[in-house]
Amino acid sequence: MATIDAKTVMKLRKETGSPTMRCKEALTASKGDMEKAKEYLRKKGLETAQGFSGRETRNGFIAHYIHHDGTIGVLIELNCETDFVARNKDFQTMGIDLAMHVASMKPKYLDRSDVDPDVLDKEREIYRERFLAEGKPEKIVDKIVEGQIKKFYAANCLLDQEFVKAVKGETVAEVLKAAIAKIGENITVPRFVRFEVGG
Repeated sequence: MATIDAKTVMKLRKETGSPTMRCKEALTASKGDMEKAKEYLRKKGLETAQGFSGRETRNGFIAHYIHHDGTIGVLIELNCETDFVARNKDFQTMGIDLAMHVASMKPKYLDRSDVDPDVLDKEREIYRERFLAEGKPEKIVDKIVEGQIKKFYAANCLLDQEFVKAVKGETVAEVLKAAIAKIGENITVPRFVRFEVGG
């Protein structure tokens, strides 16, 4: 078994931002393998985030982004549990990054629950007619259509979109979960608005 020295623990802490004891636990569980330890921390982080999901978020930060030529502007509300975290630089930077994401990716909805059922019905109808016209067997068309609906969510719902600064293709929801695990408080995005000149 590999020796887990303080230098290795600190290296993992620096690269992941996780607490020292959690880094030591991850390295021990992964027998000193740095990549496996990172994966361990990621899994544990998602479990931890799940436990925070029901907690109230009454504090927060309104982040904004204005495109360099002044033609696009975004306001986004990022909430947390305490005023201490709301004033945290990393928390506020995440809000600004999310505002830039909204400017770039143009989400129409916050999450899946915001999508009007009539819009989804219309999308399903269009996809179904298209695939049947292409000669796809009717018994598998519904499954193909639902796959297209998932793509619709990924293109139009903020939390389902791939985060523009993602390292490994994480969605905005996954980035938020990782932040929850790191900060130790629930974090939510209740609303955003995007303005574009002529839009």
